Amino acid sequence: MSADENQTLQDEEIEALAAIYGDDWEVVDSESRKYHIRISDEKLKNAILTEVSFPPDYPKTAPPQYILSAPWLLRDEKTNLEGSLADIYCENIGESIIYLWVEKIREFLQERNELHVKADTTAEAVIQEHMLDRKTEEEDEILDIDFLNVQEKPDKCHFEEQENSSDDVNCPEIHHGKSFVDRKSVFQGHIASISHTKQVKLVLDSLCQSKKIAAATHNIYAYRISSKDKQDVFYQGCEDDGETQAGSRMLHLMQIVDACNVIVVVTRWYGGVHLGPDRFKHINNCARQLLDEHGYIQSKNEKKGPKSNKRRTSFPIQEVVVKKNFKYDIK
Repeated sequence: MSADENQTLQDEEIEALAAIYGDDWEVVDSESRKYHIRISDEKLKNAILTEVSFPPDYPKTAPPQYILSAPWLLRDEKTNLEGSLADIYCENIGESIIYLWVEKIREFLQERNELHVKADTTAEAVIQEHMLDRKTEEEDEILDIDFLNVQEKPDKCHFEEQENSSDDVNCPEIHHGKSFVDRKSVFQGHIASISHTKQVKLVLDSLCQSKKIAAATHNIYAYRISSKDKQDVFYQGCEDDGETQAGSRMLHLMQIVDACNVIVVVTRWYGGVHLGPDRFKHINNCARQLLDEHGYIQSKNEKKGPKSNKRRTSFPIQEVVVKKNFKYDIK
């Protein structure tokens, strides 16, 4: 692979990472391709500042370089984490792996905090914390239901080109996946073929005609639409709906498999038991299964991460239209 091809893959990966992690992604030196990303657990108790740099031969023949900054981290913990990152690289040689590294570090932080809570608190403190967390989630669920009556209009600038189109749009046929249960939490995916951003609202409106779906704890979605007028330009967006970064992870999955003109919604009904990082695996698995079943994944044998031997996911700078964390008015 030539240096130009490596640089193109790096540009695409940097564009995707900046879109997914927002303010947590910081450019240190664009010429030397050095970046900072702040990685924290869900409760923001601890954070690891990671510096990554892209050598000219990455990703085809060389790994990215990184430095972990976390003074509170024990030596053995840091060694184990570095070993896990090395394993990920060995399993995905020749592929873009920064996203996999970031999510592994985040999973490490979540598991570490869970272990420390169990070791440092009494049984009574654990019960009280659980009751408090459950109360918070119940309040979030009420807020999610109340949201159905709140009118909130999307930012016009993100959809100006398609909103001005004279094409008539209709609600597409929605297909529902099989439900999945883990520790009383229920997950179910929904998928529809779309060609216009207006259809995103139509799909959500249609789904929420079901009282069960409308009252779910989370309705996470991501969509991706290719422009009819400009090649390699996409209209894409996602919504976490209270499940932090779940929507952006789904969108990243769609970018990796190059799924276009489709919306995927994953509904979760919370069952009273915290699932930790497993819930993100279930959400992405629901989405991936539907994308595969309905022909949006070109190759079933692909590994995690962008492939060099498949059609590249396109992220042209200043032309990808990204909309994160925005909610439609569902009546």
